[in-house]
Amino acid sequence: MSDNHSHQQLDINVDRLHLTDIDIYVSGFQNCEASYYYGPAVRDHYLIHYIYEGKGKFEVNNKIYQLHTGQGFLICPDIVTYYQADKDDPWTYAWIGFNGLKAESYLKQASLTQKNPIFSTDPKNNSIESIFKKMNSTKNLKMVKEIKLLGLLYLFLAELNIIRNNNKLSNSDICTKEIYLKKAVEYIAKNHYNHNLSISKVSSYIGVNRGYLWSIFKDYLNLSPQEFLINFRMDRASKLLKNNSLSIADISRSVGYQDPLTFSKIFKKVKGIPPSKYRKDL
Repeated sequence: MSDNHSHQQLDINVDRLHLTDIDIYVSGFQNCEASYYYGPAVRDHYLIHYIYEGKGKFEVNNKIYQLHTGQGFLICPDIVTYYQADKDDPWTYAWIGFNGLKAESYLKQASLTQKNPIFSTDPKNNSIESIFKKMNSTKNLKMVKEIKLLGLLYLFLAELNIIRNNNKLSNSDICTKEIYLKKAVEYIAKNHYNHNLSISKVSSYIGVNRGYLWSIFKDYLNLSPQEFLINFRMDRASKLLKNNSLSIADISRSVGYQDPLTFSKIFKKVKGIPPSKYRKDL
Protein backbone atom coordinates (compact mmCIF):
# COMPACT_ATOMS: atom_id res chain seq x y z
CA MET A 1 0.00 0.00 0.00
CA SER A 2 1.35 3.40 -0.98
CA ASP A 3 0.17 6.65 0.63
CA ASN A 4 1.80 10.06 0.19
CA HIS A 5 -1.18 12.00 1.54
CA SER A 6 0.61 12.79 4.77
CA HIS A 7 3.19 14.90 2.94
CA GLN A 8 0.72 17.47 1.66
CA GLN A 9 -2.47 17.08 3.65
CA LEU A 10 -3.93 19.65 6.02
CA ASP A 11 -4.91 17.92 9.28
CA ILE A 12 -7.62 19.48 11.39
CA ASN A 13 -7.64 19.08 15.17
CA VAL A 14 -11.03 17.61 16.00
CA ASP A 15 -12.09 14.82 18.27
CA ARG A 16 -13.60 11.79 16.61
CA LEU A 17 -16.71 11.40 18.73
CA HIS A 18 -19.15 12.22 15.89
CA LEU A 19 -21.31 14.32 18.20
CA THR A 20 -21.73 17.26 15.82
CA ASP A 21 -23.58 17.42 12.49
CA ILE A 22 -20.32 17.46 10.54
CA ASP A 23 -16.72 17.23 11.78
CA ILE A 24 -13.93 18.06 9.35
CA TYR A 25 -11.08 15.53 9.55
CA VAL A 26 -8.65 16.31 6.79
CA SER A 27 -8.25 18.28 3.59
CA GLY A 28 -5.49 18.15 1.01
CA PHE A 29 -4.20 18.20 -2.54
CA GLN A 30 -1.89 15.91 -4.47
CA ASN A 31 -0.27 15.79 -7.89
CA CYS A 32 0.10 12.01 -8.17
CA GLU A 33 2.97 10.17 -9.77
CA ALA A 34 2.29 7.58 -12.47
CA SER A 35 0.48 4.51 -11.07
CA TYR A 36 0.38 5.97 -7.53
CA TYR A 37 -2.13 3.97 -5.50
CA TYR A 38 -3.76 3.66 -2.10
CA GLY A 39 -5.33 0.53 -0.66
CA PRO A 40 -7.00 -1.83 -0.44
CA ALA A 41 -7.90 -0.21 2.88
CA VAL A 42 -10.76 1.20 4.94
CA ARG A 43 -11.33 4.66 6.40
CA ASP A 44 -13.12 5.60 9.61
CA HIS A 45 -14.76 8.64 7.99
CA TYR A 46 -16.23 9.88 4.70
CA LEU A 47 -13.64 10.98 2.14
CA ILE A 48 -14.37 12.79 -1.12
CA HIS A 49 -11.81 13.19 -3.92
CA TYR A 50 -12.21 15.67 -6.79
CA ILE A 51 -10.08 15.21 -9.93
CA TYR A 52 -8.60 18.44 -11.33
CA GLU A 53 -6.93 16.71 -14.26
CA GLY A 54 -5.68 13.34 -15.43
CA LYS A 55 -7.15 9.86 -15.08
CA GLY A 56 -7.28 6.93 -12.71
CA LYS A 57 -9.45 4.13 -11.39
CA PHE A 58 -11.49 3.64 -8.25
CA GLU A 59 -12.48 0.17 -7.00
CA VAL A 60 -15.24 -0.51 -4.46
CA ASN A 61 -17.82 -3.27 -3.93
CA ASN A 62 -16.30 -5.35 -6.74
CA LYS A 63 -16.81 -2.50 -9.21
CA ILE A 64 -14.14 -0.58 -11.11
CA TYR A 65 -14.77 3.03 -12.13
CA GLN A 66 -12.50 4.66 -14.73
CA LEU A 67 -12.48 8.35 -13.83
CA HIS A 68 -11.11 11.54 -15.37
CA THR A 69 -10.94 15.34 -15.07
CA GLY A 70 -14.05 16.89 -13.53
CA GLN A 71 -15.21 13.75 -11.78
CA GLY A 72 -14.98 12.69 -8.15
CA PHE A 73 -15.58 9.74 -5.87
CA LEU A 74 -16.85 9.09 -2.36
CA ILE A 75 -15.24 6.69 0.11
CA CYS A 76 -17.58 5.60 2.91
CA PRO A 77 -16.47 4.56 6.42
CA ASP A 78 -15.46 0.94 6.98
CA ILE A 79 -15.69 0.03 3.28
CA VAL A 80 -12.67 -1.49 1.52
CA THR A 81 -11.57 0.68 -1.42
CA TYR A 82 -8.62 0.95 -3.79
CA TYR A 83 -7.69 3.74 -6.16
CA GLN A 84 -4.81 4.21 -8.57
CA ALA A 85 -3.53 6.94 -10.87
CA ASP A 86 -3.21 6.21 -14.58
CA LYS A 87 0.31 5.22 -15.65
CA ASP A 88 0.28 7.57 -18.68
CA ASP A 89 -1.91 10.44 -17.49
CA PRO A 90 -1.89 10.33 -13.65
CA TRP A 91 -4.52 12.35 -11.91
CA THR A 92 -4.17 15.43 -9.75
CA TYR A 93 -6.84 15.61 -7.09
CA ALA A 94 -8.00 17.31 -3.91
CA TRP A 95 -9.79 15.62 -1.03
CA ILE A 96 -11.78 16.39 2.08
CA GLY A 97 -12.58 13.97 4.89
CA PHE A 98 -15.40 14.38 7.41
CA ASN A 99 -17.91 12.62 9.62
CA GLY A 100 -20.77 13.55 11.92
CA LEU A 101 -24.37 12.86 12.83
CA LYS A 102 -25.78 14.29 9.59
CA ALA A 103 -22.92 13.46 7.22
CA GLU A 104 -24.71 10.51 5.63
CA SER A 105 -27.98 12.44 5.36
CA TYR A 106 -26.32 15.41 3.62
CA LEU A 107 -24.55 13.08 1.19
CA LYS A 108 -27.80 11.29 0.35
CA GLN A 109 -29.42 14.63 -0.41
CA ALA A 110 -26.60 15.19 -2.90
CA SER A 111 -27.18 11.66 -4.31
CA LEU A 112 -23.80 10.40 -3.09
CA THR A 113 -24.00 6.98 -1.42
CA GLN A 114 -22.03 3.78 -1.06
CA LYS A 115 -23.93 2.37 -4.06
CA ASN A 116 -23.62 5.60 -6.05
CA PRO A 117 -20.16 6.95 -5.16
CA ILE A 118 -19.30 8.86 -8.36
CA PHE A 119 -20.16 12.42 -9.34
CA SER A 120 -19.43 14.39 -12.50
CA THR A 121 -19.34 18.16 -12.96
CA ASP A 122 -20.38 20.35 -15.86
CA PRO A 123 -17.23 21.33 -17.83
CA LYS A 124 -18.84 24.72 -18.49
CA ASN A 125 -19.28 25.34 -14.74
CA ASN A 126 -16.14 25.18 -12.57
CA SER A 127 -17.90 26.03 -9.29
CA ILE A 128 -16.98 22.72 -7.61
CA GLU A 129 -13.38 23.03 -8.73
CA SER A 130 -13.37 26.56 -7.32
CA ILE A 131 -14.71 25.27 -3.98
CA PHE A 132 -11.96 22.66 -3.71
CA LYS A 133 -9.32 25.26 -4.57
CA LYS A 134 -10.66 27.44 -1.75
CA MET A 135 -10.47 24.41 0.55
CA ASN A 136 -6.82 23.96 -0.35
CA SER A 137 -6.13 27.65 0.26
CA THR A 138 -7.19 27.28 3.91
CA LYS A 139 -3.80 25.75 4.67
CA ASN A 140 -2.59 29.36 4.98
CA LEU A 141 -5.18 30.16 7.64
CA LYS A 142 -4.77 29.61 11.37
CA MET A 143 -7.69 30.38 13.65
CA VAL A 144 -10.65 29.95 11.28
CA LYS A 145 -9.60 27.21 8.88
CA GLU A 146 -11.91 24.56 10.34
CA ILE A 147 -14.93 26.87 10.16
CA LYS A 148 -13.97 27.93 6.64
CA LEU A 149 -13.64 24.30 5.56
CA LEU A 150 -17.00 23.48 7.12
CA GLY A 151 -18.70 26.30 5.22
CA LEU A 152 -17.04 25.23 1.97
CA LEU A 153 -18.11 21.62 2.54
CA TYR A 154 -21.71 22.76 2.92
CA LEU A 155 -21.34 24.76 -0.29
CA PHE A 156 -19.91 21.73 -2.09
CA LEU A 157 -22.86 19.56 -1.02
CA ALA A 158 -25.28 22.30 -2.05
CA GLU A 159 -23.56 22.65 -5.43
CA LEU A 160 -23.71 18.89 -5.94
CA ASN A 161 -27.43 19.03 -5.19
CA ILE A 162 -27.78 21.63 -7.91
CA ILE A 163 -25.92 19.48 -10.42
CA ARG A 164 -27.94 16.37 -9.55
CA ASN A 165 -31.25 18.21 -9.85
CA ASN A 166 -30.54 20.58 -12.72
CA ASN A 167 -33.30 19.00 -14.75
CA LYS A 168 -35.80 20.53 -12.32
CA LEU A 169 -34.62 24.12 -12.72
CA SER A 170 -33.52 26.36 -15.54
CA ASN A 171 -29.78 27.08 -15.69
CA SER A 172 -30.31 30.76 -14.92
CA ASP A 173 -32.48 29.93 -11.92
CA ILE A 174 -29.85 27.50 -10.62
CA CYS A 175 -27.10 30.09 -10.94
CA THR A 176 -29.15 32.74 -9.15
CA LYS A 177 -30.20 30.48 -6.27
CA GLU A 178 -26.66 29.14 -5.93
CA ILE A 179 -25.30 32.67 -5.54
CA TYR A 180 -27.91 33.52 -2.90
CA LEU A 181 -27.16 30.34 -0.96
CA LYS A 182 -23.40 30.92 -1.03
CA LYS A 183 -23.79 34.51 0.13
CA ALA A 184 -26.12 33.50 2.96
CA VAL A 185 -23.85 30.70 4.23
CA GLU A 186 -20.76 32.90 4.03
CA TYR A 187 -22.56 35.75 5.83
CA ILE A 188 -23.51 33.42 8.69
CA ALA A 189 -20.13 31.69 8.90
CA LYS A 190 -17.95 34.79 8.74
CA ASN A 191 -18.36 35.94 12.34
CA HIS A 192 -22.02 36.94 12.11
CA TYR A 193 -23.36 33.84 13.85
CA ASN A 194 -21.95 35.13 17.16
CA HIS A 195 -24.01 38.33 17.05
CA ASN A 196 -27.72 38.96 17.51
CA LEU A 197 -28.33 37.62 14.02
CA SER A 198 -31.82 37.21 12.63
CA ILE A 199 -32.84 35.59 9.36
CA SER A 200 -34.36 38.94 8.39
CA LYS A 201 -30.85 40.45 8.59
CA VAL A 202 -29.49 37.62 6.43
CA SER A 203 -32.21 37.99 3.80
CA SER A 204 -31.77 41.78 3.83
CA TYR A 205 -28.03 41.40 3.26
CA ILE A 206 -28.64 38.94 0.40
CA GLY A 207 -31.34 41.15 -1.09
CA VAL A 208 -34.23 38.67 -1.11
CA ASN A 209 -37.30 38.18 1.07
CA ARG A 210 -37.36 35.67 3.91
CA GLY A 211 -39.74 33.30 2.15
CA TYR A 212 -37.53 33.02 -0.93
CA LEU A 213 -34.40 32.49 1.19
CA TRP A 214 -36.26 29.80 3.16
CA SER A 215 -37.15 27.95 -0.05
CA ILE A 216 -33.52 28.03 -1.26
CA PHE A 217 -32.19 26.53 1.98
CA LYS A 218 -34.91 23.86 2.04
CA ASP A 219 -34.33 22.94 -1.61
CA TYR A 220 -30.56 22.59 -1.38
CA LEU A 221 -29.77 21.79 2.28
CA ASN A 222 -33.14 20.43 3.48
CA LEU A 223 -32.86 22.91 6.35
CA SER A 224 -34.50 26.24 6.99
CA PRO A 225 -32.13 29.23 7.34
CA GLN A 226 -32.93 29.31 11.08
CA GLU A 227 -32.12 25.59 11.43
CA PHE A 228 -28.84 26.09 9.59
CA LEU A 229 -27.93 29.03 11.85
CA ILE A 230 -28.79 27.10 15.03
CA ASN A 231 -26.89 23.99 13.90
CA PHE A 232 -23.88 26.11 12.99
CA ARG A 233 -23.96 27.81 16.40
CA MET A 234 -24.33 24.53 18.29
CA ASP A 235 -21.48 22.91 16.33
CA ARG A 236 -19.29 25.87 17.20
CA ALA A 237 -20.39 25.70 20.84
CA SER A 238 -19.60 21.98 21.05
CA LYS A 239 -16.02 22.75 20.00
CA LEU A 240 -15.72 25.62 22.50
CA LEU A 241 -16.86 23.29 25.29
CA LYS A 242 -13.55 21.47 24.96
CA ASN A 243 -11.92 24.58 26.42
CA ASN A 244 -12.48 24.22 30.18
CA SER A 245 -11.34 27.80 30.81
CA LEU A 246 -14.56 29.03 29.17
CA SER A 247 -17.73 29.11 31.23
CA ILE A 248 -21.10 28.11 29.77
CA ALA A 249 -22.02 31.82 29.81
CA ASP A 250 -18.83 32.67 27.90
CA ILE A 251 -19.66 30.09 25.27
CA SER A 252 -23.28 31.20 25.12
CA ARG A 253 -22.25 34.78 24.29
CA SER A 254 -19.60 33.54 21.86
CA VAL A 255 -22.22 31.88 19.67
CA GLY A 256 -24.79 34.67 19.78
CA TYR A 257 -26.89 34.02 22.91
CA GLN A 258 -26.85 36.60 25.71
CA ASP A 259 -28.97 34.37 27.95
CA PRO A 260 -27.12 31.18 29.01
CA LEU A 261 -30.42 29.47 29.91
CA THR A 262 -31.77 29.98 26.41
CA PHE A 263 -28.51 28.71 24.98
CA SER A 264 -28.56 25.60 27.21
CA LYS A 265 -32.15 24.75 26.23
CA ILE A 266 -31.34 25.04 22.51
CA PHE A 267 -28.10 23.07 22.90
CA LYS A 268 -29.96 20.24 24.66
CA LYS A 269 -32.65 20.23 21.98
CA VAL A 270 -30.09 19.97 19.18
CA LYS A 271 -27.47 17.73 20.80
CA GLY A 272 -29.70 15.70 23.11
CA ILE A 273 -27.88 16.64 26.33
CA PRO A 274 -27.21 19.93 28.16
CA PRO A 275 -23.84 21.63 27.54
CA SER A 276 -22.60 20.89 31.08
CA LYS A 277 -23.07 17.14 30.59
CA TYR A 278 -21.67 17.32 27.06
CA ARG A 279 -18.50 18.87 28.54
CA LYS A 280 -18.22 16.17 31.23
CA ASP A 281 -18.55 13.43 28.61
CA LEU A 282 -15.73 14.80 26.46
